[in-house]
Amino acid sequence: MSLKRLRPVIRKEFIQIRRDPISLTLLLVLPTFILIMFGYALNFDVKHLSLAVVDLDRSQASRELVRHLTSGEYFDLKYQLDSISEIDPFFDTEKIKLAVVIPRNFARDLASGRSPAIQILADGTNSTTALTGLGYLSNIMLQYSMGLNLELLERSGLKKALMPVDSRIRVWYNPELKSSRFLVPGLMAFVLMIIIVLATALSIVREKEKGTMNQLLLSPLGPAEMIIGKIIPYLLLSLLGAHLVLLAGRVLFGIAIKGSYPLLLLVMVLFLFCGLSQGILVSTVAASQQVAFLLAGLTTLLPTFILSGFVFPIRNMPVVVQAITYIIPARYFLVGLRAIILKGAGLAAYYREIIFLVVYGLAVTGFSLIRLRKSLEK
Repeated sequence: MSLKRLRPVIRKEFIQIRRDPISLTLLLVLPTFILIMFGYALNFDVKHLSLAVVDLDRSQASRELVRHLTSGEYFDLKYQLDSISEIDPFFDTEKIKLAVVIPRNFARDLASGRSPAIQILADGTNSTTALTGLGYLSNIMLQYSMGLNLELLERSGLKKALMPVDSRIRVWYNPELKSSRFLVPGLMAFVLMIIIVLATALSIVREKEKGTMNQLLLSPLGPAEMIIGKIIPYLLLSLLGAHLVLLAGRVLFGIAIKGSYPLLLLVMVLFLFCGLSQGILVSTVAASQQVAFLLAGLTTLLPTFILSGFVFPIRNMPVVVQAITYIIPARYFLVGLRAIILKGAGLAAYYREIIFLVVYGLAVTGFSLIRLRKSLEK
């Protein structure tokens, strides 16, 4: 096998791609477009939750509590209601996500040393939003209560009251806790896997439908050389598309590459190799482009989105489902991708994932070539 023997096939495939604007758009434009759309649409940052307050006390202390609740970016005070019975219609129409009820005699109970009970109501239709909002409210209430305790201690004679434990939090790799920094690398794996499998499968099945595959096999090239010559253009164009995605992530979401670029390139090439091998396998099963499109979507869309750790943590899945995730290439690609881009980690942190990608790509490619050779001999 030599580049001289492969060059005519590679050149033919580039000409075919250039004449087919749909394939070119699929490989270059669509990945960046999907990244932009999903990057802004998929956002787990829960902020500016609509809040209603029922202040039955209407005192200076209750107004100070409301100010604490709404001073940050987590809650927007939408409604100040007069009674608890007014809350239900706002929950029913989803105009609010949470409601706080401040009881009567709130200020008097605080002044006398009693603990007034504040009621917090949440719309549990969206459990994630409700849990996050309740967590924010609980933290704000805790800080407010600690501030009152410190003031009480200082009034009791302590010149400077201190908390028993002074915890200082530092978040590594994503100080702002933006979900986009977690999601964008996953989107890159999601988009690239779908595009490369789809493009490769459609390319080979198209040749089979037109009858030109047998003509190619009559050339001095063997099936393996012919397939390699056909997939090299798609690998190169997919790499270009991957870099466009990286550029979009840097410009739009501020996600810079903290680690080694050569290692990142290695991981991307191996992952694309796995996608190409999977595309070849799909082409050996599909008899038409419609079937190839369907199979490529089914074998990439759901597994990459659900079983790779892109959105849902694998450790929270049932044991049987966790076992299935071990055969999903995107799972291993995401580990290396996030380690390089977000953490700047070295090869020691993800060398096992690289080994799996190599083994997976070689195994699926070998099996696919055997099946392709048998299908062409029929």
